[in-house]
Amino acid sequence: MDIRIDDLQGREVADLLEKHLQMMRRHSPPESKHALDLEALRASEVTFWSAWEDGELVGCAAWKVLDRKHVELKSMKTKAGHERKGVGRSILAHVLKAAKEAGYERVSLETGSMEYFKPARTLYERFGFHYCAPFSDYTDDPNSVFLTKDLRES
Repeated sequence: MDIRIDDLQGREVADLLEKHLQMMRRHSPPESKHALDLEALRASEVTFWSAWEDGELVGCAAWKVLDRKHVELKSMKTKAGHERKGVGRSILAHVLKAAKEAGYERVSLETGSMEYFKPARTLYERFGFHYCAPFSDYTDDPNSVFLTKDLRES
């Protein structure tokens, strides 16, 4: 799998992100939807990765810098038809390694509390993320859970 920083100019990436946003709208009420759209992912504080296998886009992830030691994981998505093949694990491992190499000490994320998001929560737990209080600009929300990982512990 080729995982690389992406400039968000390709149609395949835009289509995958639109499908991601559609799923978030389907499974999260509007006030609890925190996924970034294409323009927000182009912000200077965001780094976006796409994952490719045999020339096909299979997934993506991003981080948003919160401060000099803390990033937020955003837009983790595996393309339909590629679930349960290790795409999410590979992308997450890549992003965590990049965060550690860049000197970040903490990676945090928000995801849904609903059953639909259980596979994502399980993946994060397996990578050593722990549930935490809301961080950054988030507030308590019954539709959200918050997880964090201290990179100094791994």
